[in-house]
Amino acid sequence: MTEPQRRLTIAMNGVTGRMGYRQHLLRSVLAIRADGGLELPDGSRVQVEPVLVGRNAEKLAAIAQQHDVAGWSVDLDAVLADPAVDVYFDAQVTDRRVAATKKALAAGKHVYMEKPTAETFDAAVDLASVADQAGVTVGVVHDKLFLPGLVKLRRLVDQGFFGRILSLRGEFGYWVFDGEVQPAQRPSWNYRLEDGGSITIDMFCHWNYVLESLLGPVRTVAATVRTHLAERWDERGRPYPATADDAAYGTFEMDAGVVAQINSSWCVRVHRDELVEFQIDGTEGSAVAGLTRCVAQHGAQTPKPLWDPDVPTSERFRDQWLDVPANASLGNGFRTQWEQFLQDVLAGRPHRYDLWSGARGVQLAELGLESARSGRRLAVPEVRR
Repeated sequence: MTEPQRRLTIAMNGVTGRMGYRQHLLRSVLAIRADGGLELPDGSRVQVEPVLVGRNAEKLAAIAQQHDVAGWSVDLDAVLADPAVDVYFDAQVTDRRVAATKKALAAGKHVYMEKPTAETFDAAVDLASVADQAGVTVGVVHDKLFLPGLVKLRRLVDQGFFGRILSLRGEFGYWVFDGEVQPAQRPSWNYRLEDGGSITIDMFCHWNYVLESLLGPVRTVAATVRTHLAERWDERGRPYPATADDAAYGTFEMDAGVVAQINSSWCVRVHRDELVEFQIDGTEGSAVAGLTRCVAQHGAQTPKPLWDPDVPTSERFRDQWLDVPANASLGNGFRTQWEQFLQDVLAGRPHRYDLWSGARGVQLAELGLESARSGRRLAVPEVRR
């Protein structure tokens, strides 16, 4: 007799939103299901089955029907009370995340969640402490670390390619239309502070774990934030005041004098190869990484440009860099981390990116906003359990 296939049931809250639907449901959990389940190190497979949770029954029913998902509900308490549900995933708006996640932890569910993990640092620390007591596997989405470009950049760091690292420069963002003539590419709540909007809150949580992974813990932060577009138009074509910052310019310091500067903006037009790029410069070499590509230039191959404002530049600087090969199959970063998290759930071990990592991201965002208000560079205290 064939042994029945093992199964993990995942309650997914917030899949009617853009990120929850596209990256987590469609390109991660449903993609794993379509490929026959999660492959384990011994070659066996565990199938995954989502249960959709949210507040809009009509949208949930439509998504469930379109993707052949049997279970959906607007009653989170009932879903969490179901012993067949193993994992709770949260991609809701931030102000609803803590209460729902605490319910899931109290119900004994493993928890995987988007960022920010909470609206304030204190709330994020409290949530991480509750998770420690729950005795389950918890994780926070750190998708940028699984981008092929960042994987290659991290490999260069690990191999000592840069020598002594001096600095990192990052550029992220694109022009988000205000909605008056052309529809905006992002939801209107992103630009209302009272609804949880803020590019600082959104992106500094990402930059914290990127910097931690590449350069080590952030020790100080100095930020300038702006609301460049004071008025935008919502999904119904109605004007509204934009109360949240739509651009953040941050300077971060790590140990050994390493400095990172990262610009994040929804009010910038792209003149680079990818929507996000990071450049690390070191004594022995430099590299630039985007979403997928990474190029490097070693010190022995570095040309000697000469500044002459009276003569047009003839050098093609981009052509002087070499591609860093993947040397492995690097798939969708969201799915990759989902697979790692679910393997940790099945093995009964901690996930390396836990809620304390999420709390450090919230801390950096909070300090970034405070730095912008006060005009001061601020120390980033160590977060202790």
